[in-house]
Amino acid sequence: MGRTLQNTMINLGLQNACDEAIYQLGLDMEELEEIEEDAGLGNGGLGRLAACFLDSMATLGLAAYGYGIRYEYGIFNQKIRDGWQVEEADDWLRHGNPWEKARPEYMLPVHFYGRVEQSAAGTKWVDTQVVLALPYDTPVPGYMNNTVNTMRLWSARAPNDFNLRDFNVGDYIQAVLDRNLAENISRVLYPNDNFFEGKELRLKQEYFVVAATLQDIIRRFKASKFGSTESVRTVFDSFPDQVAIQLNDTHPAMAIPELMRIFVDIEKLPWNKAWDITKRTFAYTNHTVLPEALERWPVDLVEKLLPRHLQIIYEINQRHLDRIAALFPNDVDRLRRMSLIEEGGTKRINMAHLCIVGSHAVNGVAKIHSEIVKTEVFKDFAALEPEKFQNKTNGITPRRWLLLCNPGLAELIAEKIGEDYVRDLSQLTKLHDFVDDDLFIREVAKVKQENKVKFALYLEKEYKVKINPSSMFDVHVKRIHEYKRQLMNCLHVITMYNRIRRDPAKLFVPRTVIIGGKAAPGYHMAKMIIKLINAVAQVVNNDPVVGNKLKVIFLENYRVSLAEKVIPATDLSEQISTAGTEASGTGNMKFMLNGALTIGTMDGANVEMAEEAGEENMFIFGMRVEDVTELDRKGYNAQEYYDRLPELKQAIDQIRSGFFSPEEPDLFKDVVNMLFHHDRFKVFADYDAYVKCQEKVSELYLNSKAWTKMVIKNIAAAGKFSSDRTIKEYARDIWRVEPSDLKIPPPNEPRDAGEDKTPNGTAA
Repeated sequence: MGRTLQNTMINLGLQNACDEAIYQLGLDMEELEEIEEDAGLGNGGLGRLAACFLDSMATLGLAAYGYGIRYEYGIFNQKIRDGWQVEEADDWLRHGNPWEKARPEYMLPVHFYGRVEQSAAGTKWVDTQVVLALPYDTPVPGYMNNTVNTMRLWSARAPNDFNLRDFNVGDYIQAVLDRNLAENISRVLYPNDNFFEGKELRLKQEYFVVAATLQDIIRRFKASKFGSTESVRTVFDSFPDQVAIQLNDTHPAMAIPELMRIFVDIEKLPWNKAWDITKRTFAYTNHTVLPEALERWPVDLVEKLLPRHLQIIYEINQRHLDRIAALFPNDVDRLRRMSLIEEGGTKRINMAHLCIVGSHAVNGVAKIHSEIVKTEVFKDFAALEPEKFQNKTNGITPRRWLLLCNPGLAELIAEKIGEDYVRDLSQLTKLHDFVDDDLFIREVAKVKQENKVKFALYLEKEYKVKINPSSMFDVHVKRIHEYKRQLMNCLHVITMYNRIRRDPAKLFVPRTVIIGGKAAPGYHMAKMIIKLINAVAQVVNNDPVVGNKLKVIFLENYRVSLAEKVIPATDLSEQISTAGTEASGTGNMKFMLNGALTIGTMDGANVEMAEEAGEENMFIFGMRVEDVTELDRKGYNAQEYYDRLPELKQAIDQIRSGFFSPEEPDLFKDVVNMLFHHDRFKVFADYDAYVKCQEKVSELYLNSKAWTKMVIKNIAAAGKFSSDRTIKEYARDIWRVEPSDLKIPPPNEPRDAGEDKTPNGTAA
C-alpha cells in the first residue's frame, strides 16, 4: 500500500489546505510525509495491483472490501553491504499505525488440524485447534466523491484458554508462552515473488485469511435484507447476486472448499446447490505462467492441516473428472492433465486447476498473457469452457502515480485539458493537439528536468554519489528475477563501459543507469545478480577515463515510496523480460504516464502500450513469443551467440576472469555457467538487438525536442492504463455491478442534498 497520508489528502481534496496549515505551524509537509513508514504487505506487482484496485473501486463508488493479513513484519528492508543484499526485518508497526482501527467486536474463530467425523446428522470437523482472527480496518477514500471503503486485515490471536483447556495441569507459564505459536500466523510475509514455497506456515496463512473473510462475508450477507427469506432452504439463493469474490492469484484458493464446507456441513445445503452458488460467487485472476510459481500443495500437508477440505477437494475432483470422462471417453491422458490432483512422487493439489473449476470466470492480466493462458497453460480447460476465459489488462491509479508523485506534470496537463482527466484518464488523448506546441514541449521537458534535479539531490543525500542531472536517467526497477533480465541490462552497461574505454574521445551520450529491486532471500541467482551489478558499478564509477559519461547506481530498498521519487525522474524505462514471461507488468505503465520512453520486448502490457502509442514511439526490440517458441523447438545454444558477437564475448570474459571481482576472480562463475548452460530466459539471444536498440535511444536523446515530442505522444496514449478502466471491466464482465460517479453528500449536508447536484449518470 505504501504511505497513506498524502494519498488521503489528495482524495479528500485537502492537500492545499493541509500544506498551508502545516506551513503556518512552521513545519514542512514533505518532511512530515517522509516520517511515515511504507505498508509493504505484499510482493512486487501483484500486491501493488491490489492497492491500485482498492483506490479505483472507491473512486468508482463500488461497495468493495479488500481483505488480507495484517503482517507484523512486511516485506524485508534491503540493505546493501559490500555489494551484497542483506535482509532486515520490516518492523513497520514499531511506532503504531494511525490509519488502522482494531475491531475486536468482529473477531472470528479459525480452525486447524483435528479430524472428520461422519454421522447420520452429517459431516463434522472436530478436535480442532482454534486461532482467533482479529480484524483491523483501514479506510480507503475514493477521489473527491465522499466515498470511503474498507480494507480489512486479519491479525492472529490465541484464545485465552489456549493450551490451558486440555489436561494441561502443569506448566501455566509455558502455556501462556505457547500462545506465540498461534499468533505466528500473522507474524511475517513470505518474501517470494513468482515462486512457490510449500511451507506449512504459508498454507496456514492462506487458510487463515480465507476462513476469517468468508465468515465475515456470510455474517454481513445474513444481516442484510437479502439474507432473510421465509424458506430456510433458499436463504443462500441470492448469495451470488449479492456477493462477488475475486481470487487474486491462487493464494486464496482454499476459499472454494471452505465455502463448500460452510454450505454443505454447516448450512446443510445439498452438494449441487452449494456448488452452483460457489461457482457463481468466485472468479479467478491468473498472474503468472512460470511453472515454479504455480501453487501445488502436498496432499499429506493438507490432510494434516485441513482434513475436511481435502475430502471436499477430492469430491470436487471426482465430479469434475466424471464430467470430462463422459465428454472424452477413453482419453486417460486428458484426465491426468486436467485433474486437481497430480499423481507421481508426492501427490499434490494443483491450486490453479481448483480455481478454474470452482470459478465462473478466469482472466489473465494483459491480452498476450490471456492468450497464453487460453492456448498453452490451461488449454484443456479453455477447450472445455471457452466462455469462462477473459482478459482484463492491468492498470494503475492516476491519483498516486501522477497527482501524488508528479504534481508538476499533473498541473501542466490540467492547464491544457482541464482537471477531469484524473477520473477519466482516456481524456489524455486531447494532448495529441499539443504535440507540436513549442511552449508545451519546453514545459514538459522542464518538469522532467526539475524532477531529475530533485532525485539527483536525493541520491546525493542518501547514497553520497554525485550524478549529472543532464545525463539520461536509464531506470530498471522491479523485483530481481532471471526472467526480468536485469543481467541483460548489466551486459549492456559493461558494453557501454568498454566502448568508452576503447575510444574515450568519441561522442557518448551520458547515462546514469539506475537498477533497483529486492531478491527473495532464498534465491541465490538473484542475489548474485545484485552483487554483479554492484561490482560493475564499483569499477565503472571509479574509472577516470569514464568520468561522468556513465554512472551505475543500485537503488537500495526499492519500495512504493521510492518508486514515487524515481519514476517521475526517469527518461528511459527498462521493460526487457523474455517475451511470454511477464504477465502484464505495471511499472511500465507508471513510467509511460510520467513522461519516460520505454525500451522493451513485446511482452505483457508492453504490447498494448505499443498498440496505443504506436510502435514507432517506443523502443521495441528482440524476439516475439513465436521466435522464443521456435528457438525452443530448435534448441537454444548460448555458445553460438558468444562466438559470433565480439562485444558480448568481451563482457562475458571480463565477468569470468574476475575483472569486476579481482579479489575473488571466480566469484561470478555460477552466473556465467547459468548463461551458457541453463538460461531459460535466453539473455544472449536478445543481447545484440538490445544493444542496437539502445544506440537508437541515445541518438534520439541528443535531439531534446524530438525526444520530448515522443514523450508527449506516450503520455497522450496512456489513458487505457488507468486501473479505473480495468475495474469498470471487472465490474461489468465479471462482478455484474454498475460503477457510479455519483458524489454522495458529505456527512455535514442533509442526506438529499446530493440530488440537486446533477450527476453525469452511470460511469461510462
